[in-house]
Amino acid sequence: MAKKVPAERTHHGDTVIDEYAWLAGKDDPDTIAYLEAENAFTQGRTEHLKDLQEAIFQEIKGRTLETDLSVPTRKGGWWYYSRTEEGKQYGIQCRVAATGDTPPLLEAGKPLAGEEVLLDGNELAGDSPFFAVGTSSITPDGTTLAYSTDFSGNERFTLRFKDLRTGETLPDEIPDVFYGGAWSSDGSAFFYTTVDDAWRPYRVHRHLLGTSAEQDVLVYEESDERFWVGVGLTRSERYLVLAAGSKITSEVRVLDAEYPTGEFAVVRPRQTGVEYSIDHAGDRFLVLHNEGAANFELATAPIDAPDSWTPLIAHREDTRLMDVQAFSDHVAVHFRRDGLTGIRVLPGEGEPYEISFPEPIHTAEPAGNPEFHTGRLRLAYASMVTPPSVYDYDLTSRELILLKRRPVLGGYDPDHYEQFREWAVADDGTRIPISIVAKKGTERPAPTVLYGYGSYESSIDPSFSVARLSLLDRGLVFAVAHVRGGGEMGRRWYDEGKLTRKKNTFDDFVAAARHLEESGWSSGIIARGGSAGGLLMGAVANLAPERFIGVVAEVPFVDALNTILDPSLPLTVIEWDEWGDPLHDPDVYAYMKSYTPYENVQDRQYPPILAITSLNDTRVLYHEPAKWIARLRATAKGGPFLLKTEMGAGHGGRSGRYDAWREEAFTLSWILDRAETDKAPETGEST
Repeated sequence: MAKKVPAERTHHGDTVIDEYAWLAGKDDPDTIAYLEAENAFTQGRTEHLKDLQEAIFQEIKGRTLETDLSVPTRKGGWWYYSRTEEGKQYGIQCRVAATGDTPPLLEAGKPLAGEEVLLDGNELAGDSPFFAVGTSSITPDGTTLAYSTDFSGNERFTLRFKDLRTGETLPDEIPDVFYGGAWSSDGSAFFYTTVDDAWRPYRVHRHLLGTSAEQDVLVYEESDERFWVGVGLTRSERYLVLAAGSKITSEVRVLDAEYPTGEFAVVRPRQTGVEYSIDHAGDRFLVLHNEGAANFELATAPIDAPDSWTPLIAHREDTRLMDVQAFSDHVAVHFRRDGLTGIRVLPGEGEPYEISFPEPIHTAEPAGNPEFHTGRLRLAYASMVTPPSVYDYDLTSRELILLKRRPVLGGYDPDHYEQFREWAVADDGTRIPISIVAKKGTERPAPTVLYGYGSYESSIDPSFSVARLSLLDRGLVFAVAHVRGGGEMGRRWYDEGKLTRKKNTFDDFVAAARHLEESGWSSGIIARGGSAGGLLMGAVANLAPERFIGVVAEVPFVDALNTILDPSLPLTVIEWDEWGDPLHDPDVYAYMKSYTPYENVQDRQYPPILAITSLNDTRVLYHEPAKWIARLRATAKGGPFLLKTEMGAGHGGRSGRYDAWREEAFTLSWILDRAETDKAPETGEST
């Protein structure tokens, strides 16, 4: 390998030498050789875990009903569902003709009678090591399917169309499209988005079925590099919605879906700091917005005067309104309060009310509700001990009807596990919620996995994991630190963990770790996080390495300053509203430089670190963790510092479910090794 010349960076009078910048050369054979050598090194350092990896993989596989199907969802004259088959990596999208309002009875391992296969991911994937579907959208009359596929992991899809009456794939083919899309009412036109060189979805196009892609009309182009665009439908399918949004500002356009060649009309022109979204209900729009309402309020607006907003649900300091879904006779509002989610129903007649759920710690949200005219609300529900569940909520009887709970094989009993809510106190006095799950009878203090994210107002809500049982059954505790920068406690929680208050995110995580140790929960903490949560991992490893016995950083955003300084890279300009603009603002530059992990590796003792990345990741480029691990090896003490690169995957890692299970088994075996336990799980009724 030829000697690589370090790169020099000068900003705001500060000159920095980056000795590992050459690793950004993805097409350089030396880079590929380096990554492959790192993979070999990691494999060698984890060779002693092979049997444990296989055991955990078999545990995940053994707890999973491999041949299964989802609860069918009614839309028009069909029940739509997906299913999986034992031994196959990918799901199969299907439908059956509807004969009534009640979902067909499900029998484990059996397709429904009269099944029509829409997309078989296994057939489409073929022998490709990676496969993903980006769009799957059916015309309102149920006759044509638009779908898009990616075979590399770079999230650039090829859009195709399938005639569901004949099963024929139509000649229309459109390369390099983004996620999503929407049909016109008559199914003659499909609207889709494309990205620019920085991977920003910035154009909306109209494709007329039966024409070539070269004839597609550019409907909208967003010139402001801070904004993304997307296109969809209101739930009524009456209006096409073209939304442009930055991290802090929205602008929505609408078009009657019956007139796809018409012009989109602006609902309200963009105003910096004002975010809004719309849905359609009868003679009005519903507008969810934050104008003068940090946690958002719900308003109504006349169809012919959509910029005139009248409050329907007023702003509350303790409740963040997340989403609204309009139906013909009711409205469902998804909200967040005290770090947990809930659902409020606004009936056509009578007073609004909130749905009650059986566990004090849970996650609930509307899900799978394509029908506009319905007396039921489909919900997704889970907790840290209750597997993902699908309910119908009867709006007349106000009864929750359990349709399906994901089977967990091997005798899993939720009564043999317990979940808790604890509160840490950060250095500035802020109380930080922590969600915890453990097997009953676990001896404390115990080795603990502490997970965190803390960016983009994304919340890590209490959820169930089959793979996690392999830790809990071996005596580990699992916890989530709901740190600032996320959205668990409302918009304020997000605002206090972004821009020049980003360090609150890291301080909160360290406070959570300290609380778990001082309250007797933890005998040693393995920290885990991915993407922006990987930045969190790198930051806390620099800030308080003595607090952790191991760190797992997945697709970690650890070279944030160099990335955010380069507007030619994917997503950079969009990200300035999240992290600040260090390119033009010296104060932001100094602040980011003071915390970004790659810039702050020190000559001190660090815990063992496992970094996992993917060569084709478009969101967090592979070279960030590669550079970070290289600098740790050269500068820090301790370790070992390991890098594992998936050479044929993207941001989400390996795409097939069996491949993903093996990847998770690898990570969990490393965690158990750090916890100094490779024992078999406890046997008995609880496993």
